[in-house]
Amino acid sequence: MAMEIRLPVARQRLPESLDRDTQKHLVVPGDTITTDTGFMRGHGTYMGDEKLIASVAGSVERVNKLICVKALKTRYNGEVGDIVVGRITEVQQKRWKVETNSRLDSVLLLSSMNLPGGELRRRSAEDELAMRDFLREGDLISAEVQAVFSDGAVSLHTRSLKYGKLGQGVLVQVSPSLVKRQKTHFHDLPCGASVILGNNGFIWIYPTPEQREEEVGGFIANLEPVPLSDREVISRLRNCIVALVAQKMMLFDTSLLYCYEASLSHQIKDILKPEIMEEIVMETRQRLLEQEG
Repeated sequence: MAMEIRLPVARQRLPESLDRDTQKHLVVPGDTITTDTGFMRGHGTYMGDEKLIASVAGSVERVNKLICVKALKTRYNGEVGDIVVGRITEVQQKRWKVETNSRLDSVLLLSSMNLPGGELRRRSAEDELAMRDFLREGDLISAEVQAVFSDGAVSLHTRSLKYGKLGQGVLVQVSPSLVKRQKTHFHDLPCGASVILGNNGFIWIYPTPEQREEEVGGFIANLEPVPLSDREVISRLRNCIVALVAQKMMLFDTSLLYCYEASLSHQIKDILKPEIMEEIVMETRQRLLEQEG
C-alpha cells in the first residue's frame, strides 16, 4: 500500500514587495486606536477615558473622521443591494425563512419574487398554497437584499430573472469579510465554470450554462448529469477558494482566475497540501501586484 510522508519545512518569509499589501493596522479588543477626540466612533469601537478603544479583533478602517474596526471573522451584516446565496429553512405564511449566515434568519416574501414564467400580477390564495412547489426546505437560492430591519434581520427579493433557485453545483462557506465588494457578483470564468460570490460568505460554483434560460423566472433547476470535465473544473476552483481563504486573501473574479491558472501544474487533490497551497497563493499575490503596477 502506497503511503505519502511529508516532512515539516521552515516557513518561507514573504518578499517585501508581497508583504506591503498585507500591512494593515490590526487591533484586538482593548487596544487603544487613537487618543485624538476629533474622530467619530464607528462600528467595533467605544470611548473610554477620552480614548477610542477597539471592541473586536480586526483591521482599522478610516473614512474622513469616522473610525471603525472591520472584524476579521464575523457573521454577515446585511446592507441594501448586497447579493446573497441562502438556503430555505422554513416555509411560512406568505414568506420563506432563509439561512444567510447572519445572526437572524432572513425573510423572502411571496410578494418579493417573480412568479414562474415571469407573470406580473397580484399574489392569490392559490399562489400561497403552491409556495412549496416554488421553493421548499433545503433549496438554495440567490437573491438581493431589499431592506434591513432595526433588529438586523434582512428582507430579500428575487424580482430579477438572474436570481432564483440554484441547480447543480458546489457551495463553499467562507468569512464574509473575505468577499470583495464589486459592481457584479455573478462571474462566468474563462475556465468553464461560473461563480456567485455572495456578500454573506456563501460562494456558489456551477458549470457555465450553454444558453441562458431567461423565460423560466428562476424556478427550473437543471438536474442533468454534469460531465466529468466540468466536475473537475468545479473541484479545482473549490480547492483554489479554500487555499485563498486559508491564506486570508480577498476573493474576487481576478484572484480566483489567477489562483486557478497557478494550480494547473498540480493535481486537484494536491492543492490542499499546505506547501502547495502557499506556493499557489504566493504566485497569485505576485500576479495581482504586477497587475496593480
